[in-house]
Amino acid sequence: MTPLWIALQFLTRLPVRLAGMPTPQQMGRSLLFYPVVGVVIGGFLLVAIHLLDGAPVPLQAALLLTLWVGLTGALHLDGLADSADAWMGGFGDRERTLAIMKDPRSGPIAVVVLALLLLLKFTALLALLEQGDHLALLLAPVLGRGALLALFLYTPYVRPGGLGDALKTHLPHSSALVVVAVTTLLGLLLGGFWVMVAVTGVFLWLRRMMQQRLGGTTGDTAGALLEVIECAVLLAAALQVS
Repeated sequence: MTPLWIALQFLTRLPVRLAGMPTPQQMGRSLLFYPVVGVVIGGFLLVAIHLLDGAPVPLQAALLLTLWVGLTGALHLDGLADSADAWMGGFGDRERTLAIMKDPRSGPIAVVVLALLLLLKFTALLALLEQGDHLALLLAPVLGRGALLALFLYTPYVRPGGLGDALKTHLPHSSALVVVAVTTLLGLLLGGFWVMVAVTGVFLWLRRMMQQRLGGTTGDTAGALLEVIECAVLLAAALQVS
């Protein structure tokens, strides 16, 4: 179970403690449990919806989004902010883009991108709650983290020696293919065709941008991918029920 605890510790702010230093193989296998972490996050959101029943719907949407961000410690939002700054400030240059990503400061581009993404998530949540469609709150974190697994499976990691490099190097490919396939099937069964079209389109588009600019992915661009995938799931689901 150590790979699952590693995934929970890395992707959430839940009080998970490891018994000792994990091996590189356990680190690689932890990627297989990323969609399971999505189930855990989605479960918290579904419980929160039940507890908030009767509250004004806009307040429900705001509190759910706050809980969502809190559960992840804004880890992936930080990656989105760094990626947004780097993409605009890098002016198409690979090394400049990578250097900006390592700068902990956030510029105006990062602030605008974060504000827009959170606004879109809030609005989509509001629409889904008004329609009584709660399933997307489970599906979005699952598909977002499944997309991370697919990204590491099919995309080079461009920072040698980093955490992501160790994850990719020791990722068991055959097991990863099975997990990606099961996650995709779950998305089709629970989300429907158009949700998976949105997820696939966003994944391929962002992966192509990473490949063209960087020749692969980094931890920041992986976090950005997850956030945009989650947003795409919510928006596609909201548009389906409207």
